[in-house]
Amino acid sequence: MTEATLEKIRMAGVAGAGGAGFPTYAKLGSRVDTIIMNAAECEPLLHKDKEILRHHLASVLEGFAAAARLTGASRACIGIKEKYRALVEQIRQAAPSGIEVVTVRDVYPAGDEITLVYNLTGRIVPPGGIPLAAGAVVINVETSYNLARALRGHPVIEKFLPVAGAVADPCTLRVPIGISFAECIEAAGGLSTESPSFLIGGVMMGRLAGDASGRVTRTTGGIVVLPSSHPVIERYGKTWREKARIGRSACDQCGFCTELCPRYLLGHPVEPHLAMRSLVYNQVGDALVRGSSFCCECNLCSLFSCPEGLDPKDACAWNKTEMASRGVKWEHPDFRPKTAETLLPNRQVPTAKLMARLGLNSFNNRGPLRDEPVRTGRVGLALKQHIGVPASPEVRPGDLVNAGDLIASVPRQGNGYQLGLPIHASISGRVSEITRDMIWIES
Repeated sequence: MTEATLEKIRMAGVAGAGGAGFPTYAKLGSRVDTIIMNAAECEPLLHKDKEILRHHLASVLEGFAAAARLTGASRACIGIKEKYRALVEQIRQAAPSGIEVVTVRDVYPAGDEITLVYNLTGRIVPPGGIPLAAGAVVINVETSYNLARALRGHPVIEKFLPVAGAVADPCTLRVPIGISFAECIEAAGGLSTESPSFLIGGVMMGRLAGDASGRVTRTTGGIVVLPSSHPVIERYGKTWREKARIGRSACDQCGFCTELCPRYLLGHPVEPHLAMRSLVYNQVGDALVRGSSFCCECNLCSLFSCPEGLDPKDACAWNKTEMASRGVKWEHPDFRPKTAETLLPNRQVPTAKLMARLGLNSFNNRGPLRDEPVRTGRVGLALKQHIGVPASPEVRPGDLVNAGDLIASVPRQGNGYQLGLPIHASISGRVSEITRDMIWIES
């Protein structure tokens, strides 16, 4: 029965909806004692998780309970920010026996799964490890919702998408996967700035897009529009060469980036100030710098901690790339974590302070859910929206498809399938084009 259920989840295309897109069927095939729902959304201006919980609580709880059964977890808990008092009470009253609600502080990055595992269990995931190494599996709110629908036979063809910042009506939309960013922005009332820039995924961990022509995937975390003159956009617009040159000349090794690093505070050997030092002394591969391999790139060091506006996060990322290319690894099998209890509570960054530091308080910090799906006449569906191998097309140009039809599948491997997920048509229409990376459908 378990194998049949996991296969149903695989065929529905359920992936982690808030991160890298790890196939959920593979994650739920693990046996753990604890399963956690990550409802501690912490990217500034984004409100998707609490909106899904408010409007679709029964489905979310149904999917989460199913996930707990599949993993054999004896403890199932929902981690959510304590400031949402009314919602917390609503969940506690609706949750079935065996599911507990645990509140966390309104800090960044409360939604980092390694941080969340510690806050909810007291266990520290070892450097480079995943929650499974601490006996836990973490899934997010939208994934839980998609699980419930998958078990009722509905594939993942829609996405809950927050659109925030410099738009007329910030909100959380329900959109077909493959819709353009521009259409989503229009559905949120359109731009409220004449010179827009687009952060896809969020202010802290997003990427700067050149325009709004990109397409929504299963893992698109949100769209934040900011004026091109905004300081955050100016930071994202710098090249690595500029950041490295300025860092070499200006970093005074104050150590603030390290002292506020969420992973360092859990005892991981991530020390961003040493990564900055390596820009001067070319210490890539040095034992002191190898801990950069475990930087989660939350960007707190660059966008909040550094008093000089430098970029320790990018220095860590550069070190990671350089070490990977040279085959250099951090190897300390005798890792013993520092005690987090004394430092972590006093060094977490309140979201309000982060918003002020980023210059985001002038934007409407809301994101009510519009549950009526946004319509479109054309979608572009990426063949790789997940960790694993890309899906292979099962259709040809000119084929007619209905929303929910299988249009791409993952190659078989022995008696099973390679790690990956199938793709389904998100609208009804005709397949207009198939490229190496995309399937295009027009209604």
